[in-house]
Amino acid sequence: MCGISGFIDFKAVNGRTELKSMTDALLHRGPDAHGYFFNQFSDYAVGLGHRRLSIIDLSPAGNQPMQFLNGRYWIVYNGEIYNFAEIKVILADLGHRFETQSDTEVILHAYHEWGMNALKYFVGMFAFVIYDSLKEELFCCRDRAGVKPFFYYWKNDLFLFGSELKALMANPNFQKEIEINAVGSYMQFGYVPAPHCIFKDTFKLLPAHFLTLDLKKKKIETGKYWNVYDFYNKEKLKIPISDAILETEKVLEKAFNYRMIADVPVGVFLSGGYDSSCLVALLQKNNTRKLKTFTIGFEDEKLNEAAFAKQIAHVLGTDHHEYYCTEKDALDVIPRLSFYYDEPFADNSAIPTILVSKMARASVTVALSADAGDEIFGGYDRYDWMLKYYRKMNAIPSIARNSGAAILRSIPIDRWPTFRDNNIFRRRYQKLAALLKDPSPQNIFLGMTVNYNDRERSDLFSDKIETIFSAHFSQELKVEQFDPLTYAMVKDYQTYMVDDILQKVDRATMSVSLEGREPFLDQHIIEWAASLPVEYKIYHGQRKYILRQIVHQYVPEKLMNRPKSGFIVPLNSWLNDVLKPLVDKYLDDAFIKKQNIFNVGYVSQIKRSYYVAKKENDQKIWFLLMFQMWYDRWMNNNNL
Repeated sequence: MCGISGFIDFKAVNGRTELKSMTDALLHRGPDAHGYFFNQFSDYAVGLGHRRLSIIDLSPAGNQPMQFLNGRYWIVYNGEIYNFAEIKVILADLGHRFETQSDTEVILHAYHEWGMNALKYFVGMFAFVIYDSLKEELFCCRDRAGVKPFFYYWKNDLFLFGSELKALMANPNFQKEIEINAVGSYMQFGYVPAPHCIFKDTFKLLPAHFLTLDLKKKKIETGKYWNVYDFYNKEKLKIPISDAILETEKVLEKAFNYRMIADVPVGVFLSGGYDSSCLVALLQKNNTRKLKTFTIGFEDEKLNEAAFAKQIAHVLGTDHHEYYCTEKDALDVIPRLSFYYDEPFADNSAIPTILVSKMARASVTVALSADAGDEIFGGYDRYDWMLKYYRKMNAIPSIARNSGAAILRSIPIDRWPTFRDNNIFRRRYQKLAALLKDPSPQNIFLGMTVNYNDRERSDLFSDKIETIFSAHFSQELKVEQFDPLTYAMVKDYQTYMVDDILQKVDRATMSVSLEGREPFLDQHIIEWAASLPVEYKIYHGQRKYILRQIVHQYVPEKLMNRPKSGFIVPLNSWLNDVLKPLVDKYLDDAFIKKQNIFNVGYVSQIKRSYYVAKKENDQKIWFLLMFQMWYDRWMNNNNL
């Protein structure tokens, strides 16, 4: 795991100083070594920077930027190619000779041999840039699932790139102009969906995409080399569920074992849920050495799963570590969130993720996380909601639905004395009216995921906001393969997982120079799971049925069968107590007015509804607070 940065400057304004500033902004991603490549030509200047966290081939021979063929190719690379040893054998048979034990060198040789087609060989997580001095071309690429981040900027003949947005902002020629429509999307989802970014002329390279910059023509082109919809759109396998379970375990085990390849200590985050228990069980079963597992605990028993994780670790025989964080530990992280997440980000589970990463880093350099099991195997409780309401709403004749929606809209919620002060009822009442009007899968899915609906978002901003296109609105799922569960899962795989979960884990682990790996995101797992009958995902009403059956072979069902709380923080109590001074500061009328983004009156209304009338969602306050703290840190340059 490393940090990469660099530029192509057709005006030759940028030089070594700017390159060093961009790269040094990523020190936390790679404290072990650094390197720079800079060259000035008649038509452009090229700079490549790298911060290294040494994982494979710890010798200086693995440092970057790395060159090949007497400087024809130069690469900076963040991530891991887990099957690099196998690819290396293929290339050696073709006549290639290697000087290091690193996967970086294998990428260079593979690119020289196969060009862009080399990507089909790679199993791993990666974001890399290759400069070809002979073709005068820059080739940029991001892994299939989007585990590794890649930001870029293109304006005024200047191309910048980096693993984090702060690398771009460290360049004095980067223009920080807020893209207001991206702020609107953030307020709905809690993140800015790819390929968009919070700044104008700035983008995230989409997962499974590549970008080429022709330096002679000053032309950028992007393309896709893999598509998850290709596998969801295939006809499903016709196999018994018992065979599906057996084969799934084989696919998982192979992918999981790949992620143990490293020349440094490796550990696993163990939450006590099915996904992490499955990961640990399959890794430990044939391993004579005890895995190191890590769990974060909380003083509030309602939020604490550490005791369950400890029991599971005992059953599986791991070397278990746990840390019970205090409220002060968690609250001390909040002022630093806007630095780590240098684009507005509102998932509050980033707080415990940072804390468990810090604990793990004391013992290991690599930690495996069990994210994506829900998106791949049907684990979220909202999938039950999707199935239930899609079928019910679409069974109602359109005339009856439209009449019902009109009635609900005509009766203000405050006319219901029994329920008007119930926040859950208020949200469901509003969603029901929207779904009666339009029970399309897109509307139901968005209804489950947005924080501010379209009307509220419009009221929140002082200027008009337009919806930006993202994978939330994709129509790639074929009609013949459509069902509401598949629709929701593939949407989550391309949106929530990429821009929330993976961004959260990447920044949290990298904040303490820990490499985070995502075994469930091996492409062979999603390709296999997408081929299974959808009824095997939620089987007889049981979510994530296949994973459950695998885990029950190693962990007693009675130990696993309990409600899962996940990484939850007591947000409501904090906002009403220790965080209220921050809310008062950043949602102050004067601050809002000077900022000139939000409607002062509407923000005041939200605050009153939350603090006085107790009729508002705590997430709406939190989303606003996180944006305001980000704004103060990166636009006002106030270090909190």
